[in-house]
Amino acid sequence: MNKAMIKIRIPATSANIGSGFDSLGLAVNMYNYVYMEESDSLEISSKDGTIIPTNESNLIYKTAKYLFEECGRPFKSLKIEQINNVPIARGLGSSSTCIIGGLVGANELMGCPLSKDELINLAAAMEGHPDNSTPAMIGGLVTAVLDNKKVYYVKQEIDSALKFAAIVPDFELKTSDARRVLPQQIAHKDGVFNLSRAALMSVSLYSGNYNNLRVAADDRLHQPYRLSLINKAEQVFDICYKNSAYAVYISGAGSTLMAIVDDKQIDFEQKTRDALDEMGLGEWKLHMLSVDNAGTVVLKD
Repeated sequence: MNKAMIKIRIPATSANIGSGFDSLGLAVNMYNYVYMEESDSLEISSKDGTIIPTNESNLIYKTAKYLFEECGRPFKSLKIEQINNVPIARGLGSSSTCIIGGLVGANELMGCPLSKDELINLAAAMEGHPDNSTPAMIGGLVTAVLDNKKVYYVKQEIDSALKFAAIVPDFELKTSDARRVLPQQIAHKDGVFNLSRAALMSVSLYSGNYNNLRVAADDRLHQPYRLSLINKAEQVFDICYKNSAYAVYISGAGSTLMAIVDDKQIDFEQKTRDALDEMGLGEWKLHMLSVDNAGTVVLKD
């Protein structure tokens, strides 16, 4: 068994992408890092000052311990160090980074008894949303379905000509709260509306037909209900479109709003930053990101 410290880099994710509710997601180049080694006693620390659970409730620890037990391997405890660049409860897959970090770290410590697809299945079952956990594992744009504990997915690599502007509010929006506002039933016409646009989104992102993206990001399943939970979200949408974004959508369950932008729009960042400040949203963060096509990586010394 490998006793050395495992170092793992896990990308943030942006799920739903407007119309692809619980089925479309992509990885971006914002990263959490997990350092893990076996230990006789539990030791968890944050290397960047982020407040995290340092007991057995820590999600990375719980996930890693679960995998050891599932594989029938002896387990004492772990030393875990975290670097948390992905903001918590903002719709950028922070929980997925913890689950993937725990699974990949534990699998490495045990000598890799499980395949990547087996880890993908476990991650989706634990996280509940394959559109977050799967791109976090393998990168790129992922279309995914979780069926009977198995993830059926297609990964597509996305061209670096696209930038993803993550506009991150200064407040959390828990997935459970964002799900609570959704209707239990939808009209047949709304189902057709979303199916056609989700298919258009996936193909357009992959093929480079970016002028389709604004129509493809339109949604009737979740965004109309969640916009009211995000203060001034509709005004931010308008600002991004005014500044020539291809599309704007709620990332995951929110609160982050994501704009898809041509990398040649070099003034998008400054214009949008200025507009946010003028709206009194100076505490909101703006991160210009690219698609991460690699996914989770075990770093070598």
